[in-house]
Amino acid sequence: MPYRRRTVSGAEGRVLEIGVGSGINLPLYDDKVEHVIGIDPSAELLRIAADAARSAQPNVELIEGLAETVPLEAASVDCVVVTWSLCSVTEPGKVLAEIRRVLKPNGRLLFAEHGLAPEHSVRRWQDRLTPIWRRCAGNCHLNRPVALLITDCGFRMERLDTGYVKGPKPITFMYEGVARPN
Repeated sequence: MPYRRRTVSGAEGRVLEIGVGSGINLPLYDDKVEHVIGIDPSAELLRIAADAARSAQPNVELIEGLAETVPLEAASVDCVVVTWSLCSVTEPGKVLAEIRRVLKPNGRLLFAEHGLAPEHSVRRWQDRLTPIWRRCAGNCHLNRPVALLITDCGFRMERLDTGYVKGPKPITFMYEGVARPN
C-alpha cells in the first residue's frame, strides 16, 4: 500500500489508470483528481471495482478493454497511473505507446512496478522462474526491465526509485517513479 499511496498521490486532473483491476487504488485518489478512467480486461474485476468507485472521491468511469488499445482521444489525459500492471500486459511496448498517445504533452506517467533486478544472480532466477510464474500469476513477468521499457518508448524519467522490498529477491525488486513524454 505505501507504493500505491505514493504513486496515486501524484495524480491530478483527468487520470487514466491502466489495469484498474478490483479498484484497490480508487479510494486513494484525492481532490486534485477530477475524473478517473480505469481500464482492465477482466469483467469480473471491473464489477468489484464498480463497488469501490461508488465511494471514491473523483468521478470514475470503468472500461473493459486492453491497455494495448485504449479507447481515448490522443492527448486527452493529464496523468496515467500504472501499479503492477506493466509486468502482466502482453505487449508492454504497445501499452507504453498508447500511454504516450493519450497523455497531454505535459502529462505524467506515474508508476510502481516490480521487475528485473540489477544483480546477475537474481536475474538468472527471475529468468528461470518467469515461465512458471506467468502461468500462476496472470501473465506476470518477473524479469521485465521496467525503466528501460519506459525510456525506450519515448519517455524521460523525472524520478526513479528502485530497490528491494521484504521478501524473496526474484519477486521483490521495485521500480517507482514519474516519467514524461519526450
